[in-house]
Amino acid sequence: MLLYPGLTALDLVGPQALLAGLAPGSLHLVAETAGPVASDTGLALMATDTFETCPQDLDVLFVPGGDGTPAQMRNDRLLAFLTGRAARAAWVTSVCTGSLILGAAGLLRGYRATSHWCVRDAVLPLLGAEPVAERVVVDRNRVTGAGISAGLDLGLVLAARLRGDTYARTAQLVAEYAPEPPFHAGTPAGAGPAVVRAADAILAPLVAGARAAARR
Repeated sequence: MLLYPGLTALDLVGPQALLAGLAPGSLHLVAETAGPVASDTGLALMATDTFETCPQDLDVLFVPGGDGTPAQMRNDRLLAFLTGRAARAAWVTSVCTGSLILGAAGLLRGYRATSHWCVRDAVLPLLGAEPVAERVVVDRNRVTGAGISAGLDLGLVLAARLRGDTYARTAQLVAEYAPEPPFHAGTPAGAGPAVVRAADAILAPLVAGARAAARR
């Protein structure tokens, strides 16, 4: 599981919580350098491995999104790490704008994929992917999740593929993942025009940066 400055912590923590039990002691949190990595809200996550110490053969390669996405789309060292590990990984996965980083590494060209709604249709095609408005998209060994909270769904999809439906259902129950949001504003269609405009203003720098990086 990749860490980088400016990632969204929940993109990673949701899937990590659901997948950690699958392989105790062999889940690697990887960054350019080991140690604390600040998320886009300031919460620090601890990288246990570097690009050099991360194992070569992986069951799952996972990339989160976040405000730091555009910078990582231009980070040739990180992209080379992803390209090398993806060639030998059983599953190549992402949540939110992490799919744009996979795309910048050339790993989604010709694949159906999703991302956060703010960049899904605007940026994924620039990277050779076919955008799909679904919570989790599986295309061969590529598994991409939509924005932030979809990481829980992606974690369950992967758990089922790796260990079976019963294991995944058990993990869902242990996590008491039975969402009942107080508002139906989790998609642009449900949020309404005023809320979408407010969200667009918050997300505009990320969208602009990602679009520019994709056109590099």
